Amino acid sequence: MITVRLAQAAEISACGEFYARVLNASFTWLKASRPALAEDFIAAAREEEVYLARDGEALVGVAGFFRPDSFIHNLFVDPPGRGIGKLMLDHLAGVADGPLSLKCQIPNLKARAFYRREGFRVIGRGIDPGAEVGWVRLRR
Repeated sequence: MITVRLAQAAEISACGEFYARVLNASFTWLKASRPALAEDFIAAAREEEVYLARDGEALVGVAGFFRPDSFIHNLFVDPPGRGIGKLMLDHLAGVADGPLSLKCQIPNLKARAFYRREGFRVIGRGIDPGAEVGWVRLRR
């Protein structure tokens, strides 16, 4: 059975490793000049709440959540297609103080289709400074 909960301080490192592994394996459109690192996630987690999904003892999902804006900074699951992302979204919606929002890179077609199915709508577009990949801002 998959459970979603707030990560404890001792689990943040494992969440960072999970994030880096899944992002590097799935974001094939990113340039290979600098792979994602666990430290990227851990640094962001200092300002965010981190939620995790476990299937028994196995870590199967992580999400960084910036509560003041109800903003999902990161949401990664592995393996995909088992409903883990939906469980995590539903959990975040239950703890959020307002409508959920997030940014999704334009080439991430699978994630964009998932968020569309889950009721998110595009409210903006942009490109991060120094990045060559555009994104859409979504809200539900």
